[in-house]
Amino acid sequence: MEKLVYLVWDRPSIDPAEYGEQVQQITGELLHLEPSALWVAVDDAGAQIPPPVPVPDDELPIRAAFSIWLDAHDRRGPFESVLGGLGVRRAGYLVTESLLEDYGSTPHWPSARDWPDGDRSPGVCVLTVFDKKPGLDDETFYAHWYEHQSTMSAAMQPRVRYVRNAVARRLTPGAPPLRAIVEEDWPTVEHLTDPFRFFGTANGDELAENIRVMLDSMKVFCDSTTLRTYTMSEYLVRG
Repeated sequence: MEKLVYLVWDRPSIDPAEYGEQVQQITGELLHLEPSALWVAVDDAGAQIPPPVPVPDDELPIRAAFSIWLDAHDRRGPFESVLGGLGVRRAGYLVTESLLEDYGSTPHWPSARDWPDGDRSPGVCVLTVFDKKPGLDDETFYAHWYEHQSTMSAAMQPRVRYVRNAVARRLTPGAPPLRAIVEEDWPTVEHLTDPFRFFGTANGDELAENIRVMLDSMKVFCDSTTLRTYTMSEYLVRG
């Protein structure tokens, strides 16, 4: 089984509700192709919250992401044909997935998922992408990301789902060189808009310290010039 992630950049001027309908139609066409599993994130009407890191004004935002599981990525052609009808540009990646936290595995969402496949997940999903810090070797990159950053952020932040996708290789011509595609789910809008909740503290001094810890960690392995975050609605379409 292989996991493929497709990112879709599109015009920010398209109405979020209209964009959600477009993605819903595309999702139906992808389901018709019978993937083993399908997850969709979209910048629709339910995701109009400022992202943790603003997107530069001079570039298109990622407005949708599709995770598709296939027996072999060699058979991705029909799926890419369907996705070709959406967005200004697209990029596909073969990834290895680590499901570090899921609904029901954290105190911030202690019960298992109880909504049907295809329904919008509660809360807000943040999609984060970035490349490796220039000059950093792979061993150091993965060791810091897996052994420090993931565990530190899990202990600090009240996430309810955390999916770490390490890019194995790019699948589509012109795909930006990314190493990390991360899916993080938060229980409420306030957990993103309130910095005290976002960084897991109610104390001003501790908030400043937690921010320093997070930024210091990211500097070790992340190319900050490629770091982008996007707030989206999550749809676990087929598990």
